[in-house]
Amino acid sequence: MSDVKLIAFYLPQFHPIPENDVWWGKGFTEWTNVVRARPNFVGHYQPHRPAELGFYDLRDSGTRAAQADLARAYGIHGFCYYYYWFNGRRLLERPLTEVVASGEPEFPFCVCWANENWTRRWDGGDDGLLVAQTCSSENERALIADLVPLFRDTRYIRVRGQPLVLVYRANLLPEPRRATDTFREVARAAGEGEPYLAMVHFPGMASPLDWGFDAGIEFPPHSTEVQPLTAHIEKLNPDFVGEVWDYVSAAQYAIDRSLPDFPFYRGVMAGWDNTPRLQNNGHVFVNAHPDNYRRWLAAMIAQTREKRPAEERMIFINAWNEWGEGCYLEPDAQFGRGYLEATRAALDHRERVVAGARGFADGRT
Repeated sequence: MSDVKLIAFYLPQFHPIPENDVWWGKGFTEWTNVVRARPNFVGHYQPHRPAELGFYDLRDSGTRAAQADLARAYGIHGFCYYYYWFNGRRLLERPLTEVVASGEPEFPFCVCWANENWTRRWDGGDDGLLVAQTCSSENERALIADLVPLFRDTRYIRVRGQPLVLVYRANLLPEPRRATDTFREVARAAGEGEPYLAMVHFPGMASPLDWGFDAGIEFPPHSTEVQPLTAHIEKLNPDFVGEVWDYVSAAQYAIDRSLPDFPFYRGVMAGWDNTPRLQNNGHVFVNAHPDNYRRWLAAMIAQTREKRPAEERMIFINAWNEWGEGCYLEPDAQFGRGYLEATRAALDHRERVVAGARGFADGRT
């Protein structure tokens, strides 16, 4: 096992639920968006197609086992499931519920509370509210009480013995310090150790320590500076008004950036193209390629080994299966297992921190 634990964000959106049937049409899943995407400019790779796992349904335990087997074989330590919890109501909960109830697959996991409202803008519509997230002390207590049974699962990922909990948008909490204090109090009262609380750290946010969190987590593309390329594309879709950016510049920025003075876990993205969700105004990173991803990840691994104590060596990968935003490690029709092989190679290759930046230009596509 590697001394650096790679944790990949995991989306449970790949199965139908009654709410999505009403909002988006009968049988809707994330695959509905994926298959309808079309290229917006010359050289734009769309639509993306899965390879050996196919257009899976996450209600199938065999699919979940196959995902875990692939992830384990290529060096992924565990999955971080997005946890859609709204005032006591969960959505898209079935995959994780069945993983916990069945004890399978035998693969580490943790959760990230996706604490945003759900609106129609998620799929290119307006700001019409679908499900509201109401923040209160009572709801904060209920959330952690809901998570306590997960903490007792032997597969649950821990940091220094504490169950790891991520919050996606801590800035949406009206009183972050109250929330973090409440989370710890409820866990203690339930007989559990205090959770290790980490917040996804977006540019401009306060220090996690100021809000009672233990650490921040880098989350590209939202934590990067990039080179815009929109002016240089040749449009195929005259209605395209989105943005095109350079993946290599995002990777180089991440490698060279100054790090904050609070505990900070590095993040890497496999790619990014949310055309399936926002056909005419999506954000697209070009020059995403397994070789460039490997260089970025290798540099983050080297930095993590150098700067983080052994019990805190984690890197978060965006993502295992974010197909709707072109951000996934799972095998696809373009590169096969290329991103998985690049993950394994990055883990196996020890190098100086700066060495991960070499060769990006030759690896562009």
